Amino acid sequence: MTRNRMHSMARATRSLITLAVASAFPLHSAMAQEAKPAAETKAQSGQLETVIVTAQRRSENIKDVPMAITTLKGEKLDVLISGGQDIRFLAGRTPSLNVESDYGRSFPRFYIRGLGNTDFDLNASQPVGLVYDDVVQESPMLKGFPVFDVDQIEVLRGPQGTLFGRNSPAGVIKFESTRPSQKVEGYANIGFGSDSAVNVEGAYNVPLSPEWATRISLQSQHRGDRVHNDRPNAPTRDFEGYDDSAARIQLLYKVKDFSALFNVHHRDMKGNATLFRANIIKKGSNELVDGFRYDYYPTDGGNSQTLQETGGSVRLRWNLDGMTVHSITGYESAKFYSRGDVDGGFGAVYAPPMGPGFIPFTAETADGMPDHKQLTQEVRVESSSAGPLQWIGGLYAFKEDIQVDSFNFDTLANNKQFGYAVQHQNSKSWAAFGSLNFSVNEHFKVRGGVRYTNDKKDFDASRPVSPFGNPTVGPLTAHPSDTNVSWDLSGTYELTKDTNLYARVATGYRAPSIQGRILFGDTISVANSERVLSYEGGVKQDLFNRRARLSASVFQYRVNDMQLTAGSGSVNQNRLVNASKATGQGAEIDFQAILTDELRLTLGGSYNDTEIKDAGLFVAPCGGGCSVTSRPGPFPGTVSINGNPLPRAPKWVGNFTLRYSTPVANGEFFAYTDWAYRSNYNMFLYEAKEYDAKSLLEGGLRVGYKWGDGKYELAAFGRNITDKVQVVAAIDFNNLTGITNEPRTLGVQFKASF
Repeated sequence: MTRNRMHSMARATRSLITLAVASAFPLHSAMAQEAKPAAETKAQSGQLETVIVTAQRRSENIKDVPMAITTLKGEKLDVLISGGQDIRFLAGRTPSLNVESDYGRSFPRFYIRGLGNTDFDLNASQPVGLVYDDVVQESPMLKGFPVFDVDQIEVLRGPQGTLFGRNSPAGVIKFESTRPSQKVEGYANIGFGSDSAVNVEGAYNVPLSPEWATRISLQSQHRGDRVHNDRPNAPTRDFEGYDDSAARIQLLYKVKDFSALFNVHHRDMKGNATLFRANIIKKGSNELVDGFRYDYYPTDGGNSQTLQETGGSVRLRWNLDGMTVHSITGYESAKFYSRGDVDGGFGAVYAPPMGPGFIPFTAETADGMPDHKQLTQEVRVESSSAGPLQWIGGLYAFKEDIQVDSFNFDTLANNKQFGYAVQHQNSKSWAAFGSLNFSVNEHFKVRGGVRYTNDKKDFDASRPVSPFGNPTVGPLTAHPSDTNVSWDLSGTYELTKDTNLYARVATGYRAPSIQGRILFGDTISVANSERVLSYEGGVKQDLFNRRARLSASVFQYRVNDMQLTAGSGSVNQNRLVNASKATGQGAEIDFQAILTDELRLTLGGSYNDTEIKDAGLFVAPCGGGCSVTSRPGPFPGTVSINGNPLPRAPKWVGNFTLRYSTPVANGEFFAYTDWAYRSNYNMFLYEAKEYDAKSLLEGGLRVGYKWGDGKYELAAFGRNITDKVQVVAAIDFNNLTGITNEPRTLGVQFKASF
């Protein structure tokens, strides 16, 4: 063994030991570094890059922002979406984040620190805001836009009511597309995988003149059907294939003191709705029934899903003397249709044969959004001169018009439609906001902000064609409105050059919500506004000469008038309720490190303890024969949810990645593994043995070779490599119908950059 090799191994060993000590005693390690000469702390080879975020609507080092933030970008993003995954790939990839859907590749539902919304209505609101290229995406139909040619994703945990406004009391997820530049560059990425999957992605950036540049980004994803139905005369025989294509065109104009960024994007998706599988949960437990087959789905109902989205934005920026002015105009539209067999099987007890298992009655429905339009406008002014005081002020306006259709089908009469209900909602909101950032001295900074919001909705719903011969209903109307003042106050103390401590108190607000899906019910429900007060503190630290980075936080929050979605027993109908209070508390950690020249590691985790606190709130439990464990309520057919955790809110979330690389010939061999874990959670507001989702650990692996100075890459990948399949969600009004996670996916991928 050569002396150089021995020296390299000793240095790697010392690095690992020092990192372990620094992780165990981070503040002590940071204080020890304080005495180092400045020259030793400059950026060097082998150091972690500085992460710049826009969580406070201006570019800042993530270490200086007083809130819990996690970013995803670069190779890690490429790995997580390598199998054609939709936006649900984010679940568990950052602390306190869960993402799920009852619709498949559309309508994702986000949860941060346990706060989310399980409502399946297309008109549902969520407490997690999603911002794509500075434009708020309010409708659930807009929140699943494919992730491609994205520069960075930021997950902001905790209320964001000041700078991002309404419907963000849990947090915000920000996507920023890669912008045009004055450089000819691009990439092409093609992958082939299980079930005839073909994923193609690419981007081309070209300067048009010294002032103009454009970037064209494209993605096309295809998968063949992988689930089969052998029922005779079934309207749909094969499932889970899809074609999902999207494009984004950006045009940048930039001169000395002015820039304009134009963005046009479109998505076209055709495929299947989520498969609801009858009686796949073993009664009295949360296990899959014996003999379960993922590739087999006997049903007599139809299944299809289509989604088209089109939008655009104009972002203008003027650099004036001592200030910068921003104007952001956004427009979004969507058309959506989804049909599925909700009872999850074939036949019924009164129409044999039936199965799998006991089918009390047939349920085949569809929901559509034939008309959706959203228009947003923001004007923001911020200081740009040096000095201890920095400020931001602005105005925001939002307008949304939607129509939601609901259909019922008679499965036993050739799947003919025999029920129809319609909703219309017009929403208007405006806000004024401001924020101050003051440096008290060179070590201590304080921030504070306030936002006034005015919300109004006009809603109507009617049922012109009733199923089962029931009378028509409507129009039923609602006109909720509210105003709110959100605020936040935070402080950052620079303990050392590499260590910041922070504390934050913030409020958030979710506007009034309406549940008006009256296909099977005769009333609508309106939930009052919910308001959140949150306390948070933490440390952000660069370790071991910036070869490692740690971010840790603790938090506690209280939600007043918590908006919850309750089922209606044996009726396929949801209703909104307000719990007088819900609380949450926990801790989060993000860690990343360059262990050696060959090994890089990231580690994240969170603990979330949530509780519903309302002794007078009762809901109807399942109508499909589940084993309810919640305490009975005061009325027949009700149970208490007081003391229960929030639904779909796992207590523990963890993630881990490890990358190994080594030079081979004129290139680099690499292996990258990633793992995400979440503990069990309640699927619904009440508790039942069958609807306690089991803990889940999913892993991925990517092995490949790069050459040509990193311009070319060939890799093999696997997602859910242990092929763990289990129940993750359920339909509770009919039978023990479950929804599973996706099975293992394998494939190969080639990427070329220029």
